[in-house]
Amino acid sequence: MIMDWNIPPGPKFLFSHYHVFVFPPLAAYILLWVLSSTLSYKIHGVVRVILPLLAIPVFCLARIQANEWHRSIKARRSGGRLPKLIPHKWPGGIDLLLDMQRKQKTIYPGETMARFYAQHGQWTLSSKMMFNTIINTAEPEHIKSILATDFGNFEKGPVTFAILRSMLGSGVFNSDGDMWKFHRTMTRPFFTKDRISHFDIFNRHAEDAISQMKTRLKEGYAVDLQDLVSRFTLDSATDFLFGTDVCSLASGLPYPADKQPITGLSLTSSNAGSDFAATFTDAQTTTLTRLRFGPVWPLFEFWRDKPAHRMKSLDHVIDPIVRYAIEKQKSTAGQKDSKPEEEETLLEHLVKTTDDFKLIKDETLNILIAGRDTTAATLTFAVYMLAQHPDILSRLREEIFTKLGAGANGRRPTHEDLRDMKYLRAVINETLRLYPVVPFNIRTATKDTLWPSKEPGEKPFFIPAGSSVIYSVFLMHRRTDLWGPDALEFDPDRFLDERLHKYLTRNPFIFLPFNAGPRICLGQQFAYNEASFFLVRLLQSFASITLTPEAQPSSHPPAQWAQLPGRASREKTWIKSHFTLFAAEGLWLKMEEASDDGGVEVLSA
Repeated sequence: MIMDWNIPPGPKFLFSHYHVFVFPPLAAYILLWVLSSTLSYKIHGVVRVILPLLAIPVFCLARIQANEWHRSIKARRSGGRLPKLIPHKWPGGIDLLLDMQRKQKTIYPGETMARFYAQHGQWTLSSKMMFNTIINTAEPEHIKSILATDFGNFEKGPVTFAILRSMLGSGVFNSDGDMWKFHRTMTRPFFTKDRISHFDIFNRHAEDAISQMKTRLKEGYAVDLQDLVSRFTLDSATDFLFGTDVCSLASGLPYPADKQPITGLSLTSSNAGSDFAATFTDAQTTTLTRLRFGPVWPLFEFWRDKPAHRMKSLDHVIDPIVRYAIEKQKSTAGQKDSKPEEEETLLEHLVKTTDDFKLIKDETLNILIAGRDTTAATLTFAVYMLAQHPDILSRLREEIFTKLGAGANGRRPTHEDLRDMKYLRAVINETLRLYPVVPFNIRTATKDTLWPSKEPGEKPFFIPAGSSVIYSVFLMHRRTDLWGPDALEFDPDRFLDERLHKYLTRNPFIFLPFNAGPRICLGQQFAYNEASFFLVRLLQSFASITLTPEAQPSSHPPAQWAQLPGRASREKTWIKSHFTLFAAEGLWLKMEEASDDGGVEVLSA
């Protein structure tokens, strides 16, 4: 094993796999030397160079084929069968990879796998990607096995850990075994009901965000809602986790691409906080490409770790905060705490557990990323849906107005208020169903296992040890056989009427926006509280929502989506995904302020 001395990915990969790059060429060279010596036959110098080099791919292909045969034999002996392989034309499925790379900028999330599932009539298939066999599934029983019933057999795995390490380090979302248990144990006590029900932080940053939104709208400009809520959730998350926020809202909101601001400000402004989103989006996009290349990804980032290079720009934000907390804890060690435990931030809690700088930084960054991205995406797509369903918007505002009032007379919600607002929770759940924040996820099987077949009379699926398994809640959440014939429609009532019992109650694993089992999201209730609180304050302030994609023409969905089945043809904005869903180039809209009686207040620009 090579120590991590900032060696570039490519050389590190070659050193770690020296046996592949040294022994086959050496064996070929020795064989040529023996042949030339014993047969007294002169071998041309070019042959002496080419054949040893060819020995590397020949060896690799032979080993891959041997592994394939071995898996087939084990499948037969286990009484199972390997999942059907998606056809590919080029060796190792390279054509599928190239096609995916070519379409990644314009493809609708899940489109490729949805087409394959439909063609083969089953929801569990295997595919080749750079010679690696990947199991793909959108079958709830198989996802249940991954997340719960056979949890110990499905880990992130060493390959996924290496791929995500540049971005997530060894934090809770990228660790297995004892390290994962340690991280989970450290952070679980922090997400108690009492801690996540203190809404002062949410209210402070929501008021700032909504105030800026009102100002911009009064100037006559559309607002990028995704940018706004990303800043709101970032400031709230850093305030909650560190006790101090990065003030990303202070840098001002962006203007539409084709407009000159009345105030004379530049079209774009930024600070350390507002750069966070762009930086992490870039890192996620690069890391997603790594997942497609699998174990050989270092060969495509030979001299520079691209995600690590991008993440460095966040160090000057996170590092000083973490170092200060560690030094403060050391200087006050042994003294009686002046702050009650229930008022501690996560960072203050962590530094009492360990003084390992990297461990603390990785963990806080993992929680920060999750706290920002997940809620921001949920709010973005909730407002996106409300803008297209004025009847649902009106009904939700009526629940809010009846419970809390609107305009200047509206009071902020309490935890008990949010708990009682059933339609609000249904709207959020329906958003998470159609637009789950993490649309696709990955695990690695640590040992051979069998999955029951959903086809009557067929053998179970054999999942070999070491297989990468990609499961899609995005596609599962949209299956008409699981959710009914109206599965593609946005209808919050499905979480309130008889459909709830008909579909979800009897099969709870068809709805997994926060995962399930031992790795279920610790911040699930925090996310619900934050999203609910912001939506309440937003809809107390505004009475109508109108999408204005013309404010940013590059946010329009690709023209070819109009020919696609399902919801793709109906999308009004460009939806993309890396590790999370997002609206490419933002979600631009205008809103009308609410009067104190809940109606529309006429604005003069």
